[in-house]
Amino acid sequence: MSSSEEDDLLLAASSFVLMKALIKKTSKTKRKRRWWMTSLYRNRGLYSGTMLLNDLQKEDGDHFKQCCRMSYETFNQLPTLVEPKIRKEDTKFRKAISSNERLALTLRYLASGDSFASLSLVFKISKSSISHIIPEVCTAIIEVLQDYIQIPKTQEEWLSVGKKYEDLWNFPHCIGAIDGKHVQLQAPIGSGSNFFNYKSTFSIVLMAVVDADYNFLYADVGCQGRISDGGVFRSTSFFKQLEEQKLEIPPAEKLIGREKAVPYVFVADEAFPLKENILRPYPGSHENGSAKRIFNYRLSRARRVVEYVFGILSAVFRVFRKPMLLEPKKAELVVMACVYLHNFLRKEKASKDIYSPTDLIDHEIEGQLVRGTWREDIQSNIAFTPMQRVGRRSPRFIEENRNEFAEYFSSSGAVPWQSKLA
Repeated sequence: MSSSEEDDLLLAASSFVLMKALIKKTSKTKRKRRWWMTSLYRNRGLYSGTMLLNDLQKEDGDHFKQCCRMSYETFNQLPTLVEPKIRKEDTKFRKAISSNERLALTLRYLASGDSFASLSLVFKISKSSISHIIPEVCTAIIEVLQDYIQIPKTQEEWLSVGKKYEDLWNFPHCIGAIDGKHVQLQAPIGSGSNFFNYKSTFSIVLMAVVDADYNFLYADVGCQGRISDGGVFRSTSFFKQLEEQKLEIPPAEKLIGREKAVPYVFVADEAFPLKENILRPYPGSHENGSAKRIFNYRLSRARRVVEYVFGILSAVFRVFRKPMLLEPKKAELVVMACVYLHNFLRKEKASKDIYSPTDLIDHEIEGQLVRGTWREDIQSNIAFTPMQRVGRRSPRFIEENRNEFAEYFSSSGAVPWQSKLA
């Protein structure tokens, strides 16, 4: 091979190595990321969630109530309250989703429990945006409705709660009904058995104290399902204040026609301890007409109020109808938003009859229970499951308090229908 041919071959090899290096370098250069939006979301202006709300309101009003579980007038009160916390500014690339749409989207999720994919088709908002909007709006609802759930702060306020229990449910010295429910979740990622409860499902626990008029006085949510139900109650701020005597509960007084002073109490079921200010039923079965059987009936009658509240909550907010497909922290926000909305809608005159009409709630005629329509709506797969019932021993003086109530209900505190219903 001549020297010229060798030079040409060397030049060709060098060129090949250089070209390969340039190609490799070019392929490593990061390409600018490009965002694409499907026509479903790009054309929100053609028919948006705002237009949907307007159309629902114009029809006859009932469609709007079914969508958001409140009247259009009541709905219009909420944006004024939450808008400063959920409003977003337009950018040069796109318009922000309005506060009204954000609120309506969240209320529809709470009312229906629809998947994010389904809500995306209705409101023309992407699933990723929905996953951020719902927790954000729930947080805002909780913050602006704080005043709608308040534990009584004075003895006079507790006495007012007690008078309603005596007038409506014939149970003197009762200042609230306590209960807790497991709210089922999809198994949280990486949580192991932390949220695994005695029912072999994953859950967080909603603990509540309610008054005689189906309103929450106190609510706590978030305790992991694996914790014993007694442990859940003991971990609440309510229990700690009760134990430290910081609730300003009125001092013990005599029942009418009796000699022994008994404390003001919260009524509860077998999942809770018998304590000075907490009454639970006598365990086991008892003879018809016996003092213990009558006491259990009268206590159950007063305690049913908290069951009704949970029933109304799950009948109206159907997000509770099945396990929530949310992380525990987001599920907590959803549950508490429903709790605050419950009190808000119960206390607002314009929405009370829409949210909880008379036929929705259980009521009595001469002691005979007339079942509300909420029971027809409840299905076996709702996300609420009861707390586990356990046996506990109590100090003698606390047993004597319960015996005093039992003797009162069988004497001066008897009601005409109790013997045939107990």
